[in-house]
Amino acid sequence: MTRLTTCVDSEAVARRAAAEIRQALRWARQERGVAHVALSGGSTPVPAYEQLAREPCDWVDVEVWFADERCVGPEDPQSNYRLAAETLLGPAAIPAERVHRMEGELGPEEGARRYALALRETLCSGEQDLPVLDLVVLGIGPGGHIASLCPGAAALDAGERALCLGVRDSPKPPPQRITLSLAVLRAARRCLLLATGASKADAVSAMLAAPSRHVPASLLSTERLTVILDDAASARRVLR
Repeated sequence: MTRLTTCVDSEAVARRAAAEIRQALRWARQERGVAHVALSGGSTPVPAYEQLAREPCDWVDVEVWFADERCVGPEDPQSNYRLAAETLLGPAAIPAERVHRMEGELGPEEGARRYALALRETLCSGEQDLPVLDLVVLGIGPGGHIASLCPGAAALDAGERALCLGVRDSPKPPPQRITLSLAVLRAARRCLLLATGASKADAVSAMLAAPSRHVPASLLSTERLTVILDDAASARRVLR
């Protein structure tokens, strides 16, 4: 069942999220000697990234991936990589060789193909078809989208073997993007979803209702999902 924590405000959400991330990385390193975490862009995770950069956190043996990216260069203001680099990767001095950037500048199809290859080569072994990330940090859009998986999108039907997808018709600009597949998100050992502000309340409520292609966040694996939100975004509903 989904773990739901409600905090008084966005600052408290950031502190709690940073603690959850540190703990997940520590557990992964203890179990497997390395931790694989995927970061998301958007404004919601930024305070948590800044909190992580300010407080002691052992980033040794941590590999950083991304949940999605806009099809822009890494220096573009819209780049999720640039946001993470400025708020966490740079301040925390995480070595560049342990940061796996989605190459948005290559376009959606080629960028997705290369990222899928990197995931497969690093995280798949033997008969294991899907890469298993230790933690995926997600925000949620007002319409219930996660990563760049939007309501009703064809990408939601990509199947269980799809790893990374190119998107050409995102309703939120820029329309061209790269995203981890729903299968990869569902396979992660843990997903941490953050929501702050009253504009996210309806999306959170819909996420906690019945699974629906019109609310991609509702399709995550609830038994491995932790949701942290502030009072303004709180749906205050009984979890399914």
